[in-house]
Amino acid sequence: MKQAILITAYKNFKHLVDIIDFFDESFEFYIHVDKKSKVLKSDFEKIGARKNVKILSRKYRVNWGGLNHLKSSLFLASKALEEPANQYFHLISGQDFPIKNITQFKKTTNGSNLKDYLEYFEIPTKHWANENGGLDRIQYYHLFDMLDAKKHIKWIWRFVRLQKKFHFKRSIKDETPKLYGGSTWWSLSRKTLQYVIYYTNNSPYLINRLKYTFCPEEIYFQTIIMNSNASKKVVNDNLRYIDWESTRIDKYSISPAVLSSSDFEKIKASKKLFARKFDSPTSDSLKAMLLKNE
Repeated sequence: MKQAILITAYKNFKHLVDIIDFFDESFEFYIHVDKKSKVLKSDFEKIGARKNVKILSRKYRVNWGGLNHLKSSLFLASKALEEPANQYFHLISGQDFPIKNITQFKKTTNGSNLKDYLEYFEIPTKHWANENGGLDRIQYYHLFDMLDAKKHIKWIWRFVRLQKKFHFKRSIKDETPKLYGGSTWWSLSRKTLQYVIYYTNNSPYLINRLKYTFCPEEIYFQTIIMNSNASKKVVNDNLRYIDWESTRIDKYSISPAVLSSSDFEKIKASKKLFARKFDSPTSDSLKAMLLKNE
């Protein structure tokens, strides 16, 4: 049995090589690099030259908060499913890093009755209380695909406030399934991921409705899976160590803290498979400690 690691990345390409080199030949990599990212040709070639890198694509221009991040994840999932040997799938970012050894990865995904690890909660939810329980994400137009949030975040939220001021709301039709939200990142069995792709190809209403939704990748997988029979084997845990005690980006969103060597003992004690986020030089010593401990 092989495991596929799907990575959406936009920077830190030397770190991306370190992620790939951590794993052995029983892991395959499917990587999407943001089309607008500046990446040296030498770095790109170095990544593509790794034997276990099966897909290295720049198919989509990905704006934070927009639909194309979800599309790039679905693209990688479809490609990874084309390899019959791939039986388990992990979606991570290019700023993640594995925090367990290979044996523990294989132990987690061993056996015929594989569990799916996915954070989920019903919408509306207290987790997104400042967004009307998450309903604001869906009921108002968010222009993240049209505007780069790094440059125009104030204008994006001003447009949302303008819609609220004039009492404009997008309808949520009866054909919309019960909505669930959660973390972008997951670890899923082949059967469950196949169902998500089957649903995407045969029931396009949901993905079309999530256009102009804020961070639709935090809704799409949860909604499809938790409205299916696959929900019975979902563990409400994404197996990612993330520290949310961080600096707020704006009034609606926060970014996970960049991890450092001071986080080592907490990471070592956790039962997670990956941690995020890693950024150089802050995380360099932590990564060295994890590799030494591996």
